[in-house]
Amino acid sequence: MNLSYTFWEAKEGGYIGYLNQYPDYWTQGDNVEELEKMLASLYDDLIQFNDLQPAVPEQTGLIAIAV
Repeated sequence: MNLSYTFWEAKEGGYIGYLNQYPDYWTQGDNVEELEKMLASLYDDLIQFNDLQPAVPEQTGLIAIAV
């Protein structure tokens, strides 16, 4: 199974990210590889405890912005 995620570099070092289907649950890692492991662990926890908000439906859109 593949899950998409969003991440960014933290000012203090390391990376912060979340699974796009579950944006309310963030995790962190010292590098991207560790972050991905933490995200996989987070997903396992969410599924195991079955105590989570409904997943955000995956949808994308495109808007035009005047520049």
